[in-house]
Amino acid sequence: METITCDKGDLFWTVTINRPDKLNALNNSCLKELEIVFDEVAKSNAIRVVVLTGAGSKAFVAGADIKELASLDAEAAEAASTYGQQVFRSMEICGKVVIAAVNGFALGGGCELAMAATFRIASDNARFGLPEVGLGLIPGYGGTQRLTRLVGAGRASQMICTGEMIEAAQALDWGLINEICSQEELMNRATQLAKTISTQAPLAIQRAIAAIREGVENGEVKGFEVESRLFGHCFQTEDMKEGTTAFLEKRKANFQGK
Repeated sequence: METITCDKGDLFWTVTINRPDKLNALNNSCLKELEIVFDEVAKSNAIRVVVLTGAGSKAFVAGADIKELASLDAEAAEAASTYGQQVFRSMEICGKVVIAAVNGFALGGGCELAMAATFRIASDNARFGLPEVGLGLIPGYGGTQRLTRLVGAGRASQMICTGEMIEAAQALDWGLINEICSQEELMNRATQLAKTISTQAPLAIQRAIAAIREGVENGEVKGFEVESRLFGHCFQTEDMKEGTTAFLEKRKANFQGK
């Protein structure tokens, strides 16, 4: 791949947007490669967690590639937005936990990419923003929807309509991110979280994040319904039998994702 690197461990991968000379800006090649990676992640029974980050210390992803966007007409722009939304959605519904480790600027498409992750941790130099209105645009890769879900309509409207960046501390206060780490500790913390999650029952994790997403997207009533159904499905798995047996035998469970 030209724009992404993958460190493929046994249970979790580290996926890095690797265009540091462009502050890891998303171009069409990068979107295509993200689609390929998360298609493989979704199909794999071995992968349990993905840590997603950007190369270097300055930026997670500083936005979309403006040179590519500037050449589009209205029809092509709508198609590009739809494609970007599809790629980010494929990451969101891949069935594995995706941890965005945000190191530096997460602006425009970069902020939208981070928001499509299961959750986000950030370095203390991280900055978040959706500055598209300053270019005569609006967020096009799901930003208007995901930001509203995460921080509420008022704060989302403020961020989008001013185009202003917020610092990591404010992002934490607003609920956009889960934790702040030093730059030096960010990847260690992300790896620690990935390892912890990797020891849990993978089918249960998959169903838990699906139930959470259902409630967020379709309302609490539907969320309760799906939660009950997926709770029942867990009782058909070998992992559930292993987990309960290990608990009763006072030993560590060995989950196989079956």
